[in-house]
Amino acid sequence: MVVESQAQARTPVVTQRATAPDIEAEPIVQIRDLNVFYGTFHAVASVSFDVAANSITALIGPSGCGKSTVLRCINRMNDLVPSARVEGQILYHGVDVNGAKVDPVEVRRRIGMVFQKPNPFPKSIRDNILWGARINGFRGNADELVERSLRQAALWDEVKDKLNQSGLSLSGGQQQRLCIARTIAINPDVILMDEPASALDPISTLKIEDLMRELVRDYTIVIVTHNMQQAARVSDQTVFFSLNERRQGELVEASPTHQLFTNPREQRTEDYITGRFG
Repeated sequence: MVVESQAQARTPVVTQRATAPDIEAEPIVQIRDLNVFYGTFHAVASVSFDVAANSITALIGPSGCGKSTVLRCINRMNDLVPSARVEGQILYHGVDVNGAKVDPVEVRRRIGMVFQKPNPFPKSIRDNILWGARINGFRGNADELVERSLRQAALWDEVKDKLNQSGLSLSGGQQQRLCIARTIAINPDVILMDEPASALDPISTLKIEDLMRELVRDYTIVIVTHNMQQAARVSDQTVFFSLNERRQGELVEASPTHQLFTNPREQRTEDYITGRFG
């Protein structure tokens, strides 16, 4: 867990968006009794929570408690881990993404992902944007798609005169925003972010946070973060995970962010956000 100081941990900065979504409304993603196994190890036990449309949901908790594992289940990234087995339901618009007739490639088009470390392709900035879109059958105006995606990722003004340069030539923060633009270009419904700012400097981190607040007008975002201050600043709902006595990741509390940080229902939640454990 990243906590800058005990004092900050005890008094997290909680801000609310001017037009906060109704997280009690019909959810876009519903996780029901999710259990994840790696071989014989039961890594995540009986997790259930909802994600409202056009909201930011932050998953927090100590290292190894299953946050990223749960995040990767939402768009079936754990299918790529040979030893992984997923039980329970993950409903996206009421459809179980793990259903036998559901195409995982289509799941990942509708539910995009941004990883912890920026991973632009060794291609031009333009080709980074167009690569995934073309694989998914895009046949429209390429120039418009590149500009629109980069504008939505707050990167257009910085790169519009060097679209043919390698994406690897950008700074770390710019590379991460390029990866976000690449995700946006395939027109997802939900964007998953696995600690997207953990490798960035404070200024780049704030740009990513500002970007998330802009993107949530058009997308639903689920973010894993070790930084409680970040969760308090950007999210509408916070889901706190911890480890039980069997070293399994479990959900302790899922609440509106302001409530979780100021009046948590569970003692374990209060202990974590005040720095008494974790």
